[in-house]
Amino acid sequence: MSQSREAPEAAPASNRQDSVRTTIKRALLLVTGWAFVLVGIAGLFLPVLQGVLMILIGLVILSGEYVWAHRLLQKLRARYPRLSQKLDQARERGNAWLRKFSGRSSDTGS
Repeated sequence: MSQSREAPEAAPASNRQDSVRTTIKRALLLVTGWAFVLVGIAGLFLPVLQGVLMILIGLVILSGEYVWAHRLLQKLRARYPRLSQKLDQARERGNAWLRKFSGRSSDTGS
């Protein structure tokens, strides 16, 4: 009986491991996004920090998780097309950096 229990546990263990990785990745993205937003808010009042830039970076990160952040970015893109182009370029550079950092090839579609 113990042998029949060991074999089915192998597949769920890898699913749990993937689930844990996904949860950790999501938590890190949320923490990073909110950190940029908070630093950006502080930067609006401190002359050393680029507040608007930090808030935009935070919104780009959070837009994958929150509908309100995605909608806000869409409104900003419609109102400021040049900003939209800069955000797209920055996103591509960020994705390239993440692929390089994580060791993944660029064969992913997004």
